[in-house]
Amino acid sequence: MHSFEFHVVTADRWDDFETLFGDNGACDGCWCMWNRQTQAEYNANRGDSNRWQMHDIIHADGKPGILAYADGEPVGWCSVAPREEFGRLARSPVMKPVDDTPVWSVVCFYVDRAARGQGLTVALLDAAKEYVRAEGGTVLEGYPVDPQGDRVSPTSAWYGLASAFEEAGFVEVARRKETRPVMRFELET
Repeated sequence: MHSFEFHVVTADRWDDFETLFGDNGACDGCWCMWNRQTQAEYNANRGDSNRWQMHDIIHADGKPGILAYADGEPVGWCSVAPREEFGRLARSPVMKPVDDTPVWSVVCFYVDRAARGQGLTVALLDAAKEYVRAEGGTVLEGYPVDPQGDRVSPTSAWYGLASAFEEAGFVEVARRKETRPVMRFELET
């Protein structure tokens, strides 16, 4: 069991982000751009174009998420930013806004195979809470998968699992699809 440390992704951590995501961009050339693009944009940009778009976001002080480290090596990722940065959420019947509350959204996790099964998703959610609080956010929202007893492959669980959100103190505020709750955590200011 590792002890983890967490850092917001900034330009000086680009190499670590790239190392964690590997040649495949974590999954199928995504580079965590899926929720930032339309389907047509994603299809056209899959691979290196997505890599360089994320590079540009990070190097423009976009701070699109948090990296987890074990023994100095990057082992996990949590994409977290103000909801409006993720256009796909507004277009989704499952993840569309619940109300007019300004929220920060957690839209993706990627955990290195060697670090899985160690509670890293919950720890990343806790780190996201601290980051959002420091940035002045008051509500953190996620859109996890609730497998309801079925096994979920790691590549299908990139939104996170409802059980991890529950363990991190999130509560369900909407459910528009049987296996996809919308969960929130109210941050103390």
